[in-house]
Amino acid sequence: MVRLIIILMLLGLLTACTTSVLAPTSQLVEKAIALQLQKTQQQLKQQLDLDFKGFEIHHLAITKKQPLTIQNLLTYRVRGTYDLIFKLPKRQLKQPHKPYEVYLQLQQEGKTWRLLLPEKEGKETNPVWRSYLIQ
Repeated sequence: MVRLIIILMLLGLLTACTTSVLAPTSQLVEKAIALQLQKTQQQLKQQLDLDFKGFEIHHLAITKKQPLTIQNLLTYRVRGTYDLIFKLPKRQLKQPHKPYEVYLQLQQEGKTWRLLLPEKEGKETNPVWRSYLIQ
């Protein structure tokens, strides 16, 4: 009985260590947010005819990393805040402590990460996930 408890504890510790080793880093989260902002920026640029000169991300803070499975692959739902500076032709727009939530999926070979963006079809259906390679 004692052996069984020790084995279960070791398995739990091994699983926790493996998950934390595979967890996304701050640098990866920042790249994912930048990719998400680029996609949004492109849409706004087309719809509103705005002239964005780029953006900067500062003071990224991760407050929660939640492992889950989407499409049978390890995915992390990462939440936190960051400071955003949008560069416009004649000024900068600052947004401090902007909250974020990103879904980052480790690919099957374990070498690359993808940003998952949910697109809801209707109110009752599960989201359809769009996947973008993070480089």
